[in-house]
Amino acid sequence: MIKATGLIKRFEQFTALDCLNTTIENGCICGLVGSNGAGKSTLLRLIAGVYQPTEGSITIDDEPIYENESIKQQIYFVPDDLYFFPGSTMDDMAKYLKKLYVNWNQQRYEDLLTKFPMSRKNKLHNSSKGMRRQAALILALSCQPKYLLLDEAFDGLDPVLRLALRKIMADDVAQRGMTVIIASHNLRELEDVCDQVGLLHQGHILFQRELDDLKLGFCKVQAAFKPMLPEAEFKQALDILKLEVSGSMVSIVARGTVEEVSEKLEQFHPLFCEAVPMMLEEIFIYEMEAVGYDYNNVLF
Repeated sequence: MIKATGLIKRFEQFTALDCLNTTIENGCICGLVGSNGAGKSTLLRLIAGVYQPTEGSITIDDEPIYENESIKQQIYFVPDDLYFFPGSTMDDMAKYLKKLYVNWNQQRYEDLLTKFPMSRKNKLHNSSKGMRRQAALILALSCQPKYLLLDEAFDGLDPVLRLALRKIMADDVAQRGMTVIIASHNLRELEDVCDQVGLLHQGHILFQRELDDLKLGFCKVQAAFKPMLPEAEFKQALDILKLEVSGSMVSIVARGTVEEVSEKLEQFHPLFCEAVPMMLEEIFIYEMEAVGYDYNNVLF
């Protein structure tokens, strides 16, 4: 189990994580989402033992991670900015990792090389972004870590490779009890693979919930009223994230299940009322807006 308590990480005057508390149980796939600079990559590096906490603690099975060789044997971190030794090939990197990781599985490495279009002899620095990402994931899975940390896990991979690697990763979770933490901006992809998701903002975790529970905890509603009710009545009855009124129509984004929100609106006798669950990306956007992240002022 990974546990962070009062976790603070500062870089000179900048505080990347500020009194962060979280627990991630073994054998799950946890997604980390958040705005740029929210602290996702910093948290992964703290879990990997790359960074030392400024204050607070980050532990695995109640043991501190930083400079703990036995714990770090169980962890493999694939960063967003991939690095391979200059001039190295897949076999060169495999030979190096075999010496570091006691759980290195040579047979699995050989099997993965036959399943994916990856040359074992080509120089990795000459490979495309997608091929380097593929190489990093093959090496990571061959180490058979107990904790696999992925920063933008499938960036640059084609859809077929994404699906195949997700399946292998899910099999490892089911068969070996591996724990996977994925930091990503690709919320649609996290929706397909994660058991739970945590939303980071300005160094804090706003929420961390099972994905199914999270989806059931928000909904969108469109309803018609004649005459239209004052907005204050809707806000008093519901935990509203967003409310828009246009003539006799009202569009509401609220916390709660479809059944809960619909039942509360029915007391106002709408002409009609339609509610649907929300996608993870929509939940992310509305939660970020609720804490002051204004997407209307972001230039694309």
